[in-house]
Amino acid sequence: MSVVLVTGGNRGIGLAVANRFKASGHTVVISMRTGIAPAGLHGVVMDVTDTESVNAAICEIEEKFGGVDILVANAGITKDGLVMRMSDEDFESVLDTNLMGAFRTARACTRGMLKKKAGRMIFIGSVVGSLGSAGQVNYAATKSGLIGMARSLARELGSRGITANVVAPGFVDTEMTAVLDQERKDAIISSVPLQRFCTTDEIAGVVEFIASDAASYITGAVIPVDGGLGMGH
Repeated sequence: MSVVLVTGGNRGIGLAVANRFKASGHTVVISMRTGIAPAGLHGVVMDVTDTESVNAAICEIEEKFGGVDILVANAGITKDGLVMRMSDEDFESVLDTNLMGAFRTARACTRGMLKKKAGRMIFIGSVVGSLGSAGQVNYAATKSGLIGMARSLARELGSRGITANVVAPGFVDTEMTAVLDQERKDAIISSVPLQRFCTTDEIAGVVEFIASDAASYITGAVIPVDGGLGMGH
């Protein structure tokens, strides 16, 4: 079985992904800034905005478990706001976590994967990376950036048996969407062909497939899990 690292794996999509891999018998490590890993999961302290922290965490995983076979780069934040009111800090902090954080983690995992001549890099993107979203210039830019990064990694590392893909969810039933009022939820659902939110388990299932042997010839792809919201993009 493989060693799986899920960044930001202590809640929401990340936790669902971690639990899915654990249920399949993999060794699962989740990264977090602080706290204790949920029961049954291994935890490592990692701040994806800090290169030294990321490198130290990957070294710790390699020493304890033998290296990362599957990376699920999920850690992310939002700082939404209208563009005229969005500060440099609001933009840069989202960029540093969502895009630079994914880059730092992927870079740190690359050496071990190259030695094994195998690996899976899976980046959790978003439908807004292709569609855009009013009030989310910063967030959408980072999710769009993940596509270019994954496809570049796919070209650079493919000859060594390493794949890189983006799983792009739409609106997901998580703590973040739970705070929306019913009117806003109804408006969102009306725009989705399947007329409902996605579940975290549905995303986890797609991530598990992309990491499996059945998907060994899939790389550089953007796999939508959005109920048809972004079709054609």
